[in-house]
Amino acid sequence: MFTHEQLSGFNELELSIYNCILKNKDSLSRMKIKDLADEAHVSTGTVLRFCKKIGCTGYSEFKLRFKESLDVGEAPLGDPEEVTFRNFLSYTATSLFQESLDKAFRMLKESERIIFIGIGSSGILGKYGARFFSNIGRFSFYVEDPFLPILQELRSDTVTIALSVSGTTKETLFLADQVKKRGSQLISITSNPNSTLAKISDCTIPYQVPTLNIDENVNITTQVPVIYIIETLTRKLYTA
Repeated sequence: MFTHEQLSGFNELELSIYNCILKNKDSLSRMKIKDLADEAHVSTGTVLRFCKKIGCTGYSEFKLRFKESLDVGEAPLGDPEEVTFRNFLSYTATSLFQESLDKAFRMLKESERIIFIGIGSSGILGKYGARFFSNIGRFSFYVEDPFLPILQELRSDTVTIALSVSGTTKETLFLADQVKKRGSQLISITSNPNSTLAKISDCTIPYQVPTLNIDENVNITTQVPVIYIIETLTRKLYTA
């Protein structure tokens, strides 16, 4: 149903909708437009414009044509994981991503100490990020305790990098609030640019890939974009 020309012309929001469609291809016929919009973190108006962009009059016609394409065995443009990686690489070239990356770089360039926070898979990447930044001589560390009370004032040249796929993890939000109250600047790296974490941050680098949850507390969302962002920032700092 989707052509290569259409895929290459999608913006970051449209790519998010496309990823959600592939992820839910077997149940899309039962999804309301609001269900798809909520999962893709876009408005229902954006979904409608997406449908019209690919030649449908509205969401109902789109669902019908998409089901017909599945019934006749029309192959999507790659499996969801392959499409996710390809779309993320395309997204890194957008002005939205580059401006966010440049803002974070400027903050980190002026910093004297860098704190990483996050739990679960994000916590593991926080440890990796702290070590990677330390490799180029930047004072960096990861906070292990998600409920660590931060009582003393932090220097104004401290920058905290918060990692969270959803941007709503309560432990990460607790620490983010603590460091901000004590004077640290806050950078968030999250898949959800509309999340609470993103809204309280001084700078957000959204990577906007579909989230994949096993249950309420476990997700297996790809973390490749986070590694890419951490390593890209590190290299920019090293060569600055």
